[in-house]
Amino acid sequence: MSPRMTPGCSAPPGATVVDGGVNFSLFSRNASGVELLFFDREDDARPARVIVLDPGTNRTYHYWHTFVPAVRQDQIYGYRVVGPFDPANGMRFDAAKILLDPYGRAVAVPRNYSREAGRRPGDNCATAMKSVVVDPSAYDWEGDTPLRHASSRTIIYEMHVRGFTRQPSSGLAENLRGTYAGLIQKIPYLKQLGVTAVELLPVFQFDPQGCPPDKGRQRPRPRQ
Repeated sequence: MSPRMTPGCSAPPGATVVDGGVNFSLFSRNASGVELLFFDREDDARPARVIVLDPGTNRTYHYWHTFVPAVRQDQIYGYRVVGPFDPANGMRFDAAKILLDPYGRAVAVPRNYSREAGRRPGDNCATAMKSVVVDPSAYDWEGDTPLRHASSRTIIYEMHVRGFTRQPSSGLAENLRGTYAGLIQKIPYLKQLGVTAVELLPVFQFDPQGCPPDKGRQRPRPRQ
């Protein structure tokens, strides 16, 4: 017998791949209604499927949740949330807008993505970023093993990959500056400093249209 849709669980938040499907859980303190939308492609103007969550059976405290059978990794999804529009108190609910899952592990960006469309009145289905179901257990670590527990002897170096190696003083060839390959070349130097762990910041999806005009773009270097 195939699994059927059930109210699911409030924890963990986000889209969690489990036996037979995916459990979805979204936190909202002030929402009065939630719809879970599935898409076939990131630039679809209409969802392929809409699941309306029942506040009586699909809500626990401030968590809205459901288990959807047969959903798999790479499924594109998003939310529509109903609630009060009260900017003075920080609430700007708009049921016409597609919202990302705040606990999502991946983001799909349509070719005609528009941040501005998210602020204008009306539907923004075709131009909105959307979340993607990810199954961490299916990730190929290529032989890597989990780190041992950190101890008082752990020396963590936080860095931005591009910023760490982009200058000529890094001693790297120009084609390696600001790249992961360049960072690998600097591992002996980091070990010489006594560093035992590296934390890369940031490594997550961001909205390029939300950056100041000159950010996220490398300026030409002056000729030597």
